[in-house]
Amino acid sequence: MALAELNQTFYSPQTTSDKRGYEYDLVIVGGGIVGLTLASALKDSGLSVLLIEAKVASAAVAKGQAYAIHMLSSLIYQGIGVWDKMLPEIAKYCRVRLSDADYPGVVEFVTDDIGTPELGYVAEHQALLEPLQEFVRNCANVTYLCPAEVIKTQYQQDIVAIDIKVAGELRTIKSKLLVAADGSRSPIRQAAGIKTSGWKYWQSCIVAFVKPEKPHNNTAYERFWSSGPFAILPLPGNRCRIVWTAPHEEAKALCALDDEQFLKELTRRYGNQMGKLELLGDRFIFPVQLMQSDRYVLPRLALIGDAAHNCHPVGGQGLNLGIRDAAALAQVIQAAHNKGKDIGEMQILKRYERWRKLENLTILGFTDLLDRMFSNNFLPVVVVRRLGLWLLQRVPMLKVFMLKLMIGLKGRTPELAKR
Repeated sequence: MALAELNQTFYSPQTTSDKRGYEYDLVIVGGGIVGLTLASALKDSGLSVLLIEAKVASAAVAKGQAYAIHMLSSLIYQGIGVWDKMLPEIAKYCRVRLSDADYPGVVEFVTDDIGTPELGYVAEHQALLEPLQEFVRNCANVTYLCPAEVIKTQYQQDIVAIDIKVAGELRTIKSKLLVAADGSRSPIRQAAGIKTSGWKYWQSCIVAFVKPEKPHNNTAYERFWSSGPFAILPLPGNRCRIVWTAPHEEAKALCALDDEQFLKELTRRYGNQMGKLELLGDRFIFPVQLMQSDRYVLPRLALIGDAAHNCHPVGGQGLNLGIRDAAALAQVIQAAHNKGKDIGEMQILKRYERWRKLENLTILGFTDLLDRMFSNNFLPVVVVRRLGLWLLQRVPMLKVFMLKLMIGLKGRTPELAKR
């Protein structure tokens, strides 16, 4: 949909705001994967939705990132009806190999452990974003405004007023509920005065794409080193995504190496199981942090995704938590709307917060514990963690529990994922 068409839809003189006091039931700020997921989940909700994204669509799609997509996330997208559009560009993994540095004991998770055809998927950013953008553009109840910028928000008893700039013009819109899906530095969260707890890690994360000489066989690897976890995720076209965590200075030094030297260091961590490696494209580095918002909701406001929480990249949990947030919030406000309730009231929004805040905190704590347990050489800790790996190898119930926790099959399942 062209910008002119979006503006025409958005500023339609047919608006009923004079009668209702608002133009939209729901405004989502942030048109990334999580914001688009929420808008898509509300397709048949009967709610009028406005989705605002600051970047032009092509810039958002061009982000060079890839993610592990857990089983629960895939079920949510199946429930929405967009998964079939994503699947052709996504790689599945049927095996996960978990190991600790040079310790010979390897824990191997396979599909037979939980009786599914695969354990999860790996997708590049555009493989998720483009189908979601297309899906939302075909939702009759969703206006997708991109690019546009939120300038100011004002929370009132019955509505939230939002000043936005679009095509150089400043406009004010009114909604029952504002949802912040605008990232870890969320201006919406900060403007609302919601504080956060957490810390920055001593580590940074290096990400890169490589093409191995031998097939990756749809296997994901997570190997822990004293400097930080090291993951290998399979992608289509026999490519792999490397997620390499190391102390800040070491990570900077690794990124400063030329391609040949970097591949040498990479092979030391990667091993020779896939033969010679070819580096594809640029390497990227970003700092790692843990963050939990003190609250996920205020009257007329809800936080989802990175606006609400961040975790260590070990286990690929971050995006999946945001997808679950979106599905949970969609379910809560849909149920309230069906009963004629005001979706912006605290009593309604608290249901979402109670559902997601504790579950997210559990995963944040789990990823933090994993990183701290494995990112050191303190002998008593080494003994405990290797005993843990030994138990995982030999106690099926423990192994299945751990696997289900990692792929999102523990905790409350959104109705979308049950369709």
